[in-house]
Amino acid sequence: MPVAIITGASKGLGRALGAALTERGWDLVLDARTADALKESARELTGRGARVEAVAGDVTEAGHRAALVAAARDLGGLDLLVNNASALGAEPLVRLDELALDGLRQALETNVVAALGLIREALPLLRASGAGTVIDVSSDAAVEAYETWGGYGASKAALDQLSAVLAVEEPGIRVWAVDPGDMRTGLYEAAVPDDDGSGRPDPGTVVPAFLRLLDERPASGRYVAASLLDAASVPLDAR
Repeated sequence: MPVAIITGASKGLGRALGAALTERGWDLVLDARTADALKESARELTGRGARVEAVAGDVTEAGHRAALVAAARDLGGLDLLVNNASALGAEPLVRLDELALDGLRQALETNVVAALGLIREALPLLRASGAGTVIDVSSDAAVEAYETWGGYGASKAALDQLSAVLAVEEPGIRVWAVDPGDMRTGLYEAAVPDDDGSGRPDPGTVVPAFLRLLDERPASGRYVAASLLDAASVPLDAR
């Protein structure tokens, strides 16, 4: 069975993607900081017939990243790493002239440094897979200038560039930075608590975009979920 590590998997996009992968026969290693919520997700997904290892902890800690990769190795290897765990830097978001530098450091540490740390830890297994894949979850804030989203957006822009360089340096694996677009998630609620997010789509609605990438395996690069869903009838290798 193919094996995936998904960070930030106790809720939102990470949990929805994990559910979709288990339906396809994947085994999973799930990460989140909140142990109880992570165990609940793991129990649900294990009930679908998958082997699921829940490893609670903080991706900014090297020992935790090593434990995630060790769990994947115990399941037989690693075919997919999804860097989904994210930090905003401030909750709620604030303008740059109010953003604490420690908050910016937190966003960079979680969204960029920890992501690279986990990639580096996982690379030997990904290289050995034959179909090794890294998905770095990006944001439209990485390419658009939205008021109060500066620190978070800067961290995601850095993650995009890291993904692009990794793809050049590791031509034997696929590296996709994926912008999932607006979603109704706890992260968004923490970012903008006064905004009524009821009209935003559920994370599960964008999962087919990620599955399409896994099915068609286009070249490494940055992809936008909305475009993948809108152009589903056009083969990605023809674009």
